[in-house]
Amino acid sequence: MCVTNFLVAASATMVLPFLSLYIETFGDFSPAYVQRWSGFVFGITFLVAFLVSPFWGRFGDRFGRKKILIILGYGIGLSIFLMGYVDGVWELFFLRLFMGIVTGFIPVSLALISAQTRKEVAGRVLGTLQMGTVSGGLLGPMFGGLLADTVGFTYTFIITAVVIYAATTLMIFGLKEKPIQAPSSKKDRKSMLEVIQLIVRNPILLTIMFSSFIVQTANFSIQPQLALYVHQLMQAENIAFLAGLAFSITGLGKLVSTRAWGIFGDNIGHEKVLLICLILSAVFFLPQAFVTNIWQLVILRFLFGVQIGGIIPAVTAYIRRAAPLSVQGEVLGYNQSFRFLGNVVGPVAGGLISSYFTIASVFYFSSFLFFVAALGLAAILMRGKKAGTKETKVAEA
Repeated sequence: MCVTNFLVAASATMVLPFLSLYIETFGDFSPAYVQRWSGFVFGITFLVAFLVSPFWGRFGDRFGRKKILIILGYGIGLSIFLMGYVDGVWELFFLRLFMGIVTGFIPVSLALISAQTRKEVAGRVLGTLQMGTVSGGLLGPMFGGLLADTVGFTYTFIITAVVIYAATTLMIFGLKEKPIQAPSSKKDRKSMLEVIQLIVRNPILLTIMFSSFIVQTANFSIQPQLALYVHQLMQAENIAFLAGLAFSITGLGKLVSTRAWGIFGDNIGHEKVLLICLILSAVFFLPQAFVTNIWQLVILRFLFGVQIGGIIPAVTAYIRRAAPLSVQGEVLGYNQSFRFLGNVVGPVAGGLISSYFTIASVFYFSSFLFFVAALGLAAILMRGKKAGTKETKVAEA
C-alpha cells in the first residue's frame, strides 16, 4: 500500500506544474485569462473532493475498502489519460472536476490500513504509509516537469495515467483486506447524520478535524506567492528553480519526520504529538516573514515541514482510536474534506492578504492560525483531563 500510494501521489501531482502552460496551448489568450482559468482548473478538483470524500469513506466501510480503491485508482487514471486529448479549457475543467469526484484514494487507503493495524502501533504504521504519499507528492512535480520538457504534454498525461493504472493493478494482486465486520442488523448501521453526531459529540475529534483545515489553509496560503517572495529576496536567473526548491524542501522535511512522529505518538499519545506539531509549526513559520536571503527561507521551510510531517499520522491514528471500525473510513473522509477545504481557502486567503498588504503578512496570518489551533486543542485536552480527574475521584468515593 505504501508503494501504491507513492505511485498514485506522484502521478496525481505530475501534471500540476504545467497546467497553466497547457492552457496556453489551447489558443491565443491573455495572461489574465490564463491565470484565471489556471486557478479554476486547479481549485475545482479540491472543491469537488471536499464534497464527495465522506461518501467514498462510507462506501468503503460498507462494501469493502479495496473495491473502492480499485474504482478510484482507475477513475483517476482515466481522467488524466483523457486530459492529454482535450483542445479547450472547458474540457480540461470538466475532467479536473471528474478527477475531484474520484479523488479519495489516499484517505480510503489510510482507513484500510488503519482498520487492520493494532492501536498500539497505529502511529508507526500510518507514519510509514504516509512516507509513500509524501515522497510521491515531493517527486511527482519534478518528474512531471521533466517529462513535459522531454516528450510534451500529451505523452506526459498518457505516461501518468499508465503509472496510475499499474499502481492500481499492483494493489489488486498484492493487497489482501480482512473482511469487514458488518453490523449485525440494519439498526446497528449508522446513518451519515449519526456519524456527524458522533464527531460533534467528541470535542477532541472535532477539534482535531478543524486543526486539519487550519493546517491546510495555513500551508497553502503562501504557496501561490512563494515564487514572488523568492524573487523579492534575490535577483537571479534561476528564480523558478529556487522557488521550486523552497516549495519542495517542505515535503522533504515531512518525508524524514513522519514515521518518527508516528512512533512518538504511539508512546505519549497522538493528540499530544498534534499539539506539539501545531506549536512548532507556528514557531518555524513566523520567522519566514523576516528572512533576508533564500537559504534562511529554505532552512526554515525544511524545519516547518518536519512539524507538518507529524500532523497527518497523528490525526489518523487518533481517529483509529476514537472512531468505531465500522465507520472509520467515513470519519477519515470527513477529515479529508476539512483538508480539501483548506486547499481551496488557503490560496484565496493568501492572495487577498498579499494583495492588500504584503507577502510577509501571509506568514503572520498563517502563524496566527497555527497558534489558534494549538490553543483550541490545548483547552479541549485540559478540559478532558479535568473531567477525567473528577470521574476518578467520584469512583474512588
